[in-house]
Amino acid sequence: MAETKQYFYGTGRRKEAVARVRLYPGSGKITVNKKAFEDYFLMETLRVIVRQPMVATSSQDRYDIVVSVRGGGIAGQAGAIRHGIARALVDADAEQFKATLKKAGFLTRDSRVKERKKPGLKKARKASQFSKR
Repeated sequence: MAETKQYFYGTGRRKEAVARVRLYPGSGKITVNKKAFEDYFLMETLRVIVRQPMVATSSQDRYDIVVSVRGGGIAGQAGAIRHGIARALVDADAEQFKATLKKAGFLTRDSRVKERKKPGLKKARKASQFSKR
């Protein structure tokens, strides 16, 4: 007896943000940290970033998405959610979605993180102004 999955899971990361994404079969409703998607992401650019994997695979109305995200800033969280949704879609249907998402670059983890502060400098690279005397 083959058991069907209740949901498809994907973990997304970007900078310090970590998103745990669950895809349920549904109508396209997105919930982030128990809030409506539109209430959590007020900027339209961030909403577009989050929806990108669904648009690329034209599966906007097929899944309800429940996200738990923590750490980082709002833009990093949006990137982490995008990564998590892409991974969850591959979990849902690998042969249909994987090539499309890979080509669009949504399955690749963006490894850029903040550079560490160096001794003698104010920030990672910012130094105090040079003066001859």
